[in-house]
Amino acid sequence: MSRRRNRNATDASISLTPMIDIMTVLLAVFMVTTPMMTTGIDLDLPRAGNSVLSGNDHAIQISVDADGNYYVGKTELSRDDAVQRVIAMRGENPQLTIMISGDAAADYGAVMELMGQLKDAGFQRVGLRTQIK
Repeated sequence: MSRRRNRNATDASISLTPMIDIMTVLLAVFMVTTPMMTTGIDLDLPRAGNSVLSGNDHAIQISVDADGNYYVGKTELSRDDAVQRVIAMRGENPQLTIMISGDAAADYGAVMELMGQLKDAGFQRVGLRTQIK
């Protein structure tokens, strides 16, 4: 006895093609935007010692200029918005490293408030960038 296929039956399989397309686009977007976040504005960094600590070249750069303005990459943001932006980036990489570049003429309090806010947000890997003497 042969089985007859019901013409009204629906196909219950899931097509993965749309999901793969979306993930490919997201991957491309992140691959293009991530290098932009590791560059910053030109600052006169403070000088500290003759040796350099080996830093992470893929760290997110947050800069504080002499006027107390905050930048993530080259985008100027308020301090709270800068912290929120890197918190959103942490969703993609839980081991995210943050490097703060403070201008030599920047207010010490502005740099330390930013560092404290990042530590309060749960970032364990926060460093300060300097120049060698």
